[in-house]
Amino acid sequence: MTSDRKVALVTGASRGVGKSAAVCLARAGFDVAVAARTLTEGTGSDVAHDGTVRPLPGSVASTAELVRAEGTRALQVAMDLADPASVASAARQIMDEWGHVDVLVNNAIYTGQGAQARVLNVAMDDLREELEVDVMGPLSLVSALVPAMVERGGGTVLNVTSAVAYIDPTVMGSYGVGYAVGKAALFKVAGILAVELGDRGIRSYNVHPGFIATERMALHEADQEGLDLTKAAPPEVCGSVVAWLADDPSDPPPNGALVESQELCARLGLVPGWPR
Repeated sequence: MTSDRKVALVTGASRGVGKSAAVCLARAGFDVAVAARTLTEGTGSDVAHDGTVRPLPGSVASTAELVRAEGTRALQVAMDLADPASVASAARQIMDEWGHVDVLVNNAIYTGQGAQARVLNVAMDDLREELEVDVMGPLSLVSALVPAMVERGGGTVLNVTSAVAYIDPTVMGSYGVGYAVGKAALFKVAGILAVELGDRGIRSYNVHPGFIATERMALHEADQEGLDLTKAAPPEVCGSVVAWLADDPSDPPPNGALVESQELCARLGLVPGWPR
């Protein structure tokens, strides 16, 4: 157990935005607990809307190697946000190994068959699992880790969000009731943390990645009419913003705010050469 090193926990860190956030945090000097379900390369998969299961690259082990390559420590953590016992066990593992967490990045989302189901089609079991992953899991981590942040005098909670959380469906269209409800519920947490614990050193933000070219997006490109990944930003755009917010910036956004990562990344020039 140590008390002097900066420690971050990133969920869903086996690929995509979570992987990039873990690496960017390491580059900023954080030791990173890399948490996800996919522990080793070759075991990851995605469930399409019709139930088709397809392999996905990425793993906890692979991301941990990238973190260590930046010169900081990586802790490989098995975490299934659909399983409360798994979440509790993962939080205990991190606290036992490293003693504290300075930054919690709630990035992982539910990717099961019911993720984009319409109201009349969604199965209640799928919906319950989605809310467990997208809402209860992150809140369980807040409950497990934020009290120690308060005791240490401060900490940061970053919730990776989606536009479905704050743009009305009559304007944006439906992204599936489970996904929209789950993201909208978690969206409220940052502001509540800012109001209740801001004066005790807790900073919290909703971080919107925008259109990002992740491994899952590439897998779905052939299935989504009109999806052009050449217009998508690389995952490093959101990852760099996560690291910037975590590293106690001198002029941060208002506590509890929504942060549009592509806008902020471009304004601050956090990723060299982007946008083209």
